Amino acid sequence: MAPNLNSEDYYQILGIPRSASDAELKKAYKKLAVKWHPDKNPGDEQATTNFQKISEAYATLKDDKKRKIYDAYGKEAADQSEQMPDGPMGGHGHGHGGFPGGMPGGSFSFGGGGGGGRGGHQHQMSHDEAEFLFSQFFGGSDPFGGMGGHRGGGQGMRMGGHPGMGRPSRVRQPKRYDAIPVGTIVSLKDLVSKPEKNGERGEVLQYDPNTGRYVVKIEDGDETIKVKPSNLLQHVHLKVHNLESRADLNGEKATILAWDDSKQRYNIYVMSISKVLSLKPTNVVLDNGTVGKITGLQSKPELNGQWGTITNFNSESDRYDIQLSADKILRLKLDNIRL
Repeated sequence: MAPNLNSEDYYQILGIPRSASDAELKKAYKKLAVKWHPDKNPGDEQATTNFQKISEAYATLKDDKKRKIYDAYGKEAADQSEQMPDGPMGGHGHGHGGFPGGMPGGSFSFGGGGGGGRGGHQHQMSHDEAEFLFSQFFGGSDPFGGMGGHRGGGQGMRMGGHPGMGRPSRVRQPKRYDAIPVGTIVSLKDLVSKPEKNGERGEVLQYDPNTGRYVVKIEDGDETIKVKPSNLLQHVHLKVHNLESRADLNGEKATILAWDDSKQRYNIYVMSISKVLSLKPTNVVLDNGTVGKITGLQSKPELNGQWGTITNFNSESDRYDIQLSADKILRLKLDNIRL
């Protein structure tokens, strides 16, 4: 079936049957998102609208639980399910249709059934959210074909997926400031025992503080592997910073592709220009929530090698606020944090 961007039904928008598999869903999103991406259609407001509409449909249908809710109750129900901390299929006082009660405000409105009409509901996914989803899907590889042989090009990776359908589940753990967040997209590197896995992409499912190892789910499958932090490269987001040679790019969003140890630079993919740049750590500002390792700290060398969470970037001092524990925050230079 052909995509129908005038429809309000997510399946019709993507041109897939309601029985579509994950692979069919990814293929449809990839094709349409690339076709209607604003960078390929500069100045075309309709293309931007289409891109956001396609992204919203995919964001819901790629999530097993949201998809089930959408199929049964419609778009509004799938949206509101995010507000329920125990999950829409959780087990606290089920009400209508098996949904838990006790939602904020004490009510739950169902719009249209069976994932069909949404009435006059406006599409809520913003351009930034759609871009974030797009970047996560392609994992830093160039969707427009200009980057060449980076691994994983065009292969989708769930950004915020939920366990189900036999997939390994993420483990909910107490808040830690020294552990890479569950759900982070990573690549495997420097594996000695399983060198054939180097370069494979995946998603962090769990961190075991007793062994200091992460459980990573390999992309496009159910296989998991336990690895040390040094065996992971995080494909996190950032902004270009203080770049004199291309000042026009300062503030632009990008994704980390690799770390070049010989040059001590990050290879990053800048979405707005669809190009790869090689930049020093001082020329990138990692997003808040990113977990990095302290390095090269001369004033307190005993802290080198410890991991912490970036909670803020202070533009006046050009430093990160790094949280090591609930009551300990350091202010460090950009060059003192590595992924």
